[in-house]
Amino acid sequence: MSSDRIRIRLRHIVQNGDRIAIYIAPHDAASFRADAMTRDAVERCLERIAEAIVQIGAEAVAALNLTVPFNDVRSLGNRLRHEYARLDPNIIFDTARSDIPPLRDAAQRALEA
Repeated sequence: MSSDRIRIRLRHIVQNGDRIAIYIAPHDAASFRADAMTRDAVERCLERIAEAIVQIGAEAVAALNLTVPFNDVRSLGNRLRHEYARLDPNIIFDTARSDIPPLRDAAQRALEA
């Protein structure tokens, strides 16, 4: 993948990470579970982030120091697309709150390098 395409994917990670932060800011786990529209928006952003990471590729992800478990991210993307009815909103919320901000920041640092 060309460096321009990698940069585009990194921007997608940053943009969707920023959206997730805005969407979940007013929520705790209980209010997130109760808000279907926010859950849908966050799940879609997570799906985009997962796809961006897969498109970047495992080797480039490692070279960029994105420190993400590549196979877990790919698995999350597959679950978001194919097993959406079985998703646990608590796990989605925890992922959005705990895992996405450091990934977003790492993608931003990679863009600035």
